[in-house]
Amino acid sequence: MKLFDVYPLYPIELVKAQGSTVWAKDGQEYLDLYGGHAVISIGHSHPHYVAKMTEQLHNIGFYSNSIIISGQEELAEKLGRVSGYPSYQLFLTNSGAESNENALKLASFHTGRKKVVAFTKAFHGRTAGAVAVTDNPSIVAPINDTSHVSFHPFNQLEGLEQVITEETAAVIVEGIQGVGGIQVASTPFLQALRTRCDETGAQLILDSVQCGYGRSGKFFSHQFADIHPDMMTTAKGMGNGFPIGGVLIAPHIQASYGLLGTTFGGNHLACTAANAVLDIIQEEKLMENATKQGDYLMRELAGISGIKEVRGRGLMIGIELESPVGPVRDALLNTHHIFCGYAGKHTLRLLPSLGMDQAIADRFLESLTKTLKA
Repeated sequence: MKLFDVYPLYPIELVKAQGSTVWAKDGQEYLDLYGGHAVISIGHSHPHYVAKMTEQLHNIGFYSNSIIISGQEELAEKLGRVSGYPSYQLFLTNSGAESNENALKLASFHTGRKKVVAFTKAFHGRTAGAVAVTDNPSIVAPINDTSHVSFHPFNQLEGLEQVITEETAAVIVEGIQGVGGIQVASTPFLQALRTRCDETGAQLILDSVQCGYGRSGKFFSHQFADIHPDMMTTAKGMGNGFPIGGVLIAPHIQASYGLLGTTFGGNHLACTAANAVLDIIQEEKLMENATKQGDYLMRELAGISGIKEVRGRGLMIGIELESPVGPVRDALLNTHHIFCGYAGKHTLRLLPSLGMDQAIADRFLESLTKTLKA
């Protein structure tokens, strides 16, 4: 049997990782400023994380949600406290797409409605419900029903009254668009969405899968706008590499037995990973570090020739180049041995560990400057 070939791969096999450094099978060392799509939030192989996961694996690795898993209750309490949403409820999943699926489903259950409003350049996942609200027709299969979804221009206030109505079940939006090019949702835009949802009874879902978990400098990027969504979805950096996601659910949405379900969501190892991540985010003040290092990077990037615009918050940064991004990203990887991402034809995307320091930032800035001058 062969693998189903859907990923274009770099000819690199990583076999070891520590902090912001990864090593390939051939011994080559790389700087990781992408974290596997924003997954590595606290750094690779953090000692506290490794110790907690090892201890848990020696005890019990998995059982289903038919029994008490105390790590779930610990995670709900800790996440509520650290995020600033202690009164919300937590449903645990395995991924961002699954979190968005369940949030949309809950909104439909709660309102008795079907229609959804999403936004241009949005990415919410590849499963049936999530891909329907993703603005990329090339990944929407004929089986995926999109008739209930309307797309509105991202960050545009005009026309919200017409598109969000008493027939709308949910409005789903990213606080900062990742795949869409590191586009930051403006404060007036998010506040207008909250107001219109309040007027119509639609449920406001903030997709925080990539821009959440401290990456922006606040726990959730929408907190810069001082709004409270009806639901927030998480994953990516939540488990630092172990698959886990979640939906934070406002108190007015009622639970009932059988309403949602999952086999693997919230298992012993997943909760151990997520609790360890929150411990480290607090103890090492990683949100404060994301603000400090992000501000430094964005300030220095603004002065480099060949850069058209710098967008983002904290350590979620998009660098809009005057030239196509592909050759630049390849040069950074192959010549300077730095992993970065991209978002669109001209945007270099940085999603490093929240624990990166200024020495790492300076190494990247020097390498990017040399690459753009070449």
